[in-house]
Amino acid sequence: MDNPFVTKGYAGAEYFCDRVRETEQLVELTTNGNNIALISPRRVGKTDLIRHYLSQPQIRDRYYTFHIDIYATASIRDFVNAFGRAILEELKPKGKIAWEGFLSVLRSLKSEVTYDSNNFPTWSVGLGDIDHPETTLDEIFYYLSHADKPCIVAIDEFQQIIYYSDAPSIEATLRTYIQKCTNATFIFSGSKRHLMGEIFTSSARPFYQSVMIMNLAPIAMDIYTEFAMMQFSKFGKQIEAQAVEDTYNRFDGVTSCMQRVLNVLFLKTPQGQTCTQEMVDSAIDYILDMFNETFADILEKLPLKQREVFIAIAREGKAKAINSKVFIKKHHLQTASVVNAAMRGLLDKDFVTEERGTYTVYDPFYALWLQRNI
Repeated sequence: MDNPFVTKGYAGAEYFCDRVRETEQLVELTTNGNNIALISPRRVGKTDLIRHYLSQPQIRDRYYTFHIDIYATASIRDFVNAFGRAILEELKPKGKIAWEGFLSVLRSLKSEVTYDSNNFPTWSVGLGDIDHPETTLDEIFYYLSHADKPCIVAIDEFQQIIYYSDAPSIEATLRTYIQKCTNATFIFSGSKRHLMGEIFTSSARPFYQSVMIMNLAPIAMDIYTEFAMMQFSKFGKQIEAQAVEDTYNRFDGVTSCMQRVLNVLFLKTPQGQTCTQEMVDSAIDYILDMFNETFADILEKLPLKQREVFIAIAREGKAKAINSKVFIKKHHLQTASVVNAAMRGLLDKDFVTEERGTYTVYDPFYALWLQRNI
């Protein structure tokens, strides 16, 4: 690899920073039959942690592992489609016996699975093509319950299920299936803490007390600094600790943002030279310039009231009491009800995130761009 600071997914243990304790906890808990809810803000590294955990020999060699991302799903049909596709894609490299075991029980979609010239199955189900998702879901769980190896199922952005208008009882349905499925262990990963909290800690909800809850915090600064310096050194370059710490502080330890800045710092540092703290600003400017047109277009398309509140939050950095008279007057907004309505739209679109009453722009680079350009 030409650049050790990976910005697009999990590239193996060599390029993965820390999470030793969290990985050990996941292995320990799941191999002892515990379902897990893994909760943290987006971009802190939940998905890469799950992939790292699934690659551990005691998991990889003993279990069938299925990793499903349901962030883009909007219905139970989408959910079942993503679930079935993930299972088939994982089983295909395991050999014909493995994937035939799945397809033999997937009778409801038999005509939707085609075969290539090498007689390998292909998931040809399009969005909306599943006529009876409840039937297919039943078949999927039947397979998980009767697979020839124990299974681990990791579902990313699990809170998305509450938006399925075509399946108001989806939580109860999944809870029933999962409770009966003794051959599979589940990890439910989510980035919207308040929604994940409602699903798993409310006594009125089906998943109440059904999981062990893990909250994922940012990697400690000293550990990430050591990791970054080691990666530079392996490639015949150096980086000042202050440059890494400055980057860490600017992005509050958000892993994906730090990785992107360090990726640029690495590519801008000549072989045999040292990256200094003074280079951090230019690296961030380099990234913001790349996104300039995209950020401007998105802002222009936002409804006016949402745009005004979005900019106000970006200016604050971390905004509290956003419907207070002080906040409204400071940022020349209208009434509290208008601010609240705009905020609902921004939260639904994931433009803004909320954590214990504090609101921030979801994308830290977008927040910086707004602060510098508006």
